Amino acid sequence: MSIIRASDIGNYLYCRRAWRYRKNGVESENQAELAAGTELHRRHGRKALSAALLRTLGMVLLFAAILALTAYCTAQL
Repeated sequence: MSIIRASDIGNYLYCRRAWRYRKNGVESENQAELAAGTELHRRHGRKALSAALLRTLGMVLLFAAILALTAYCTAQL
């Protein structure tokens, strides 16, 4: 049983003939464009991962600041 990916469904719906060629191992003639698209997706993925990590770091720092403020205010009592 083979895995059906979302990109396979999209390719099939876009062009059934191109999907069949790809399944049969016939290479596309626009390899440069495909490589550029792959690199674009790779860069976008890195940026999305960086954004998620920075958001997590921001939340951790915010929580630490709240804890520090709470500790400071408690010590002042």
